[in-house]
Amino acid sequence: MEESKKTLYSAIQPTNNLTIGNYLGAIKNWVALQNDYNCFYAVANMHAITVRQNPAELRQRTLSLAALFIACGVDPDKCALYVQSNVSAHAELCWVLNTFTHVGEMERMTQFKDKSLKHADNINMGLMDYPVLMAADILLYQASVVPIGKDQTQHLEIARDIAQRFNNAYTPTFTVPQGVYLKAAANICDLLNPAKKMSKSAENANGSIFLSDDRDTIIRKFKRAVTDSEACVKYDSENKPGVSNLLSIYSVFTDKSIAEAEAEFAGKGYGDFKLAVGEAVADKLAPIQAEQAKLLADKSYLEGVLKSGAERAAHTANKTVNKVYKKIGFYQL
Repeated sequence: MEESKKTLYSAIQPTNNLTIGNYLGAIKNWVALQNDYNCFYAVANMHAITVRQNPAELRQRTLSLAALFIACGVDPDKCALYVQSNVSAHAELCWVLNTFTHVGEMERMTQFKDKSLKHADNINMGLMDYPVLMAADILLYQASVVPIGKDQTQHLEIARDIAQRFNNAYTPTFTVPQGVYLKAAANICDLLNPAKKMSKSAENANGSIFLSDDRDTIIRKFKRAVTDSEACVKYDSENKPGVSNLLSIYSVFTDKSIAEAEAEFAGKGYGDFKLAVGEAVADKLAPIQAEQAKLLADKSYLEGVLKSGAERAAHTANKTVNKVYKKIGFYQL
């Protein structure tokens, strides 16, 4: 990794299937960013267990997600691609940072409140401590840049507060990270409820296009997408949210402008339009799915990539932990 480049950290949980919104908003950006930054990309399996997981499924999803990253264009030679739990420094630093975090701060976190409502039978300390682990993830690598969505602003602010609190208590130790709000190629909304963002955990899976969906499923879902009674393919997010959402999706998956897409479907019905959108998405996902399957069939290669990535990540992370341990007075052999 190049010393002259700034360091960037990002991670995705191996829970549920990723949607085309995740692809456009996160993974596609990872591919572009790996050329400009020293990137640490993680499969965040430690975060995943704040909600009960099936162990066998979690293992499989972890490997599958790593393969997906590579299939989408993440280059293990350009970044450290690893599984979070394979670098023990994440848990070690999290414990220290817990002593610099106030209970009230964690109780006020929006995600903690939301998840507590969804999982009332399992409101565990990990659920509350999630943002501290996220802070550890970022601060371990002295990341100056963190790509985030608007819903993660609160978590980044806590990470910044914890870093500054530690730096003030001792001497400057952590780089205080800055958030980069990456502009997705489009705001991808739920096909059945275009007022909501497309989600990998939506109650009705028919509103989301998952990266694992086969061609027939993709086309079927688009055929059922909500439109309106006007029968006019025109971008108007306020009055025609369903059609506008489909136009946005078609635009980013075909590299055509909204105006070009509108012209292409002028005078055509919604049936033809929705079929074309489905085919465009299926055409783009097919080679990614094929490459992911090929990678998963070569488990030794994948494990080699993740082992190498974990070693590269640990090299940097352990230096930070050793520095922190020295600052707080831990006796080190």
